[in-house]
Amino acid sequence: MHKKVQEFNDYRSKMNEKILATDNKVIKRIFNLDTNTFAAGHLPVKTKELLGLVASAVLRCDDCIQYHLEAAKKNGVTTEEMMETMSIANLVGGTIVIPHLRRALEYWEFLEDNEA
Repeated sequence: MHKKVQEFNDYRSKMNEKILATDNKVIKRIFNLDTNTFAAGHLPVKTKELLGLVASAVLRCDDCIQYHLEAAKKNGVTTEEMMETMSIANLVGGTIVIPHLRRALEYWEFLEDNEA
């Protein structure tokens, strides 16, 4: 796994464990709601991850963008689908989203390199 991807996943896992260890009922429910929201339902997981990607880009959250890129990749999203999704995010979010598009494409390339 590419170093940048591994570092992101390791940090996310470590901090999620610490957060959940605080035993805060509200935070645990939010984490559970997030997990259940992105599970298969009337919409396939792939579609939900692309929706999450758009929302994350428009909200300009690079950690969220990376998370949804990785989940999208695992669910069979192609580069063309990812770029089309990010084009929607840039249309909705405006040009301020372009720096996040740059970092998203860079992270996507790390994920692609990991597949090879």
